[in-house]
Amino acid sequence: MKPLVAIVGRPNVGKSTLFNRLIGRRLALVEDQPGVTRDRHYADAEWGGRAFTFIDTGGFVPGEKDSLLTQVREQAQLAVEECDVIIFVTDGREGVTGADEAVAKYLRKSGKPVIVAVNKLDTTSGQMQSLTADFYKMGLGEVHAMSAEHGLGVPGLFDEVVEKLPPKQEGEDAEAPPDDGIIRVAIIGRPNVGKSTLVNAILKEKRVVASEIPGTTRDPIDSPLTYKDRKVLLTDTAGIRRKKTIAHQVEKYSVIAALKVMERSDVAVLLMDATEPAVDQDAKLAGLAEERGRALVIVVNKWDLIDADQRRQEAFRESLRHSLKFVGYAPIIFTSALTGSKVEKVMDAAVELAEQFRFRAPTPQLNRLLEYMVDNHPAPIVRSKPLRLYYITQVTSAPPTFALTCNHPEGVPDMYKRYITNQLRKTFDLRVPIRLVFRDRPGQAKRAARKKPHLQHKH
Repeated sequence: MKPLVAIVGRPNVGKSTLFNRLIGRRLALVEDQPGVTRDRHYADAEWGGRAFTFIDTGGFVPGEKDSLLTQVREQAQLAVEECDVIIFVTDGREGVTGADEAVAKYLRKSGKPVIVAVNKLDTTSGQMQSLTADFYKMGLGEVHAMSAEHGLGVPGLFDEVVEKLPPKQEGEDAEAPPDDGIIRVAIIGRPNVGKSTLVNAILKEKRVVASEIPGTTRDPIDSPLTYKDRKVLLTDTAGIRRKKTIAHQVEKYSVIAALKVMERSDVAVLLMDATEPAVDQDAKLAGLAEERGRALVIVVNKWDLIDADQRRQEAFRESLRHSLKFVGYAPIIFTSALTGSKVEKVMDAAVELAEQFRFRAPTPQLNRLLEYMVDNHPAPIVRSKPLRLYYITQVTSAPPTFALTCNHPEGVPDMYKRYITNQLRKTFDLRVPIRLVFRDRPGQAKRAARKKPHLQHKH
């Protein structure tokens, strides 16, 4: 997967300003895929030939007893545990504080590569540069002077990040997991919802566990098995940390753990606890799967503790559909990992969605569908002219991505995009994310350029 870069530091040193600067400037940053917009504390970037993911964190105050600051510290510690490089942001105007020294002590113990970013230095003059000298005393190596607010030093910071990243792994930049016949399933969810119990139930119920899968790097958190003649690799996010740490108790930021396994999965199984609904965090994890373009199965665990009544289950399902309507295509399964009830349905859904994830549609059928769509729901007016859709083709799978050639690719309304997406789902029975790309006809820009002088002359 892509390397993770954590931005940490005590409160009010400019971490979020730096994060917004990194994701807001056109520094070869990857644009967000269309989908749900949620509170984001991570963003993909590309620089110097390397793709990586930034993680923003709250203020890091070691030893603070206040409950809010304790949660912030735990979040930062989780990011540090999971990341490959740390950007330690400090305030150059205030100099080194006791809190900075405490953070530095923790970071030295982590053994991770650290870049000290001395922020709020709004000029490159020698006087301001001299203010960085004290920060070398923290013993974290090179110190980088910068201003997140004004963008000074940001490209140099990117250079340092790339320099400290681990060696590039084969397939690291791939947008989709390898198509080697193995179905990769990530079990994600808040802590203590039963992820490990579900994995154990699956392995017991349908085991024929392969001792080794060729081409797969074996890891303690990976569980290879054969399910109904299909090779499957289950990954439990709960096992990502090799030792018990504070991160196990952190519920708010399980998204960081999910990021690590989402990159190499075909299907994400989002496990929810029927007895402790936490829709905000569950919605963030569902949104992450949608953003990453991964197939999603929503599993409501511990349903045996709630009610066996079918009407109660349907009401719960409708409530979930409303709360998670941005992934309304995802199947919802009620189960009990502890008793093994309906566990087989989870695997059946995962295998089915993995096939849809790599679905390929015949081009002739797609264009017949396009003709039907335009006839039954004519395209809207864009810039005082009718939007014309000429043809459609599937450009890739994992997830299925379709390119539509039209006369105004930048002006297609969201409502019409949803209409096209829904028709593709209905026609091909797809319950996985779908991506649409709109583009000009070949030579359309040249034709427009030739017409322009004539129009100007006419006026």
